[in-house]
Amino acid sequence: MGVPKRKHSKQRQRMRRTGKKLDVPNLVDCPQCQARMVPHRVCPECGYYKAKKVVNTEK
Repeated sequence: MGVPKRKHSKQRQRMRRTGKKLDVPNLVDCPQCQARMVPHRVCPECGYYKAKKVVNTEK
């Protein structure tokens, strides 16, 4: 097993961790009901995907 020869600097540790942050999900308007939704998913409000009724949503 490899053992590090020197301690990594704080900057090097922080640069390694920069990709681990959480991103805000990209939201788009549903073409049917105009509700905000994640793209390429079924709309949770109306149940449509690509202009077709996929899920029955009772309100």
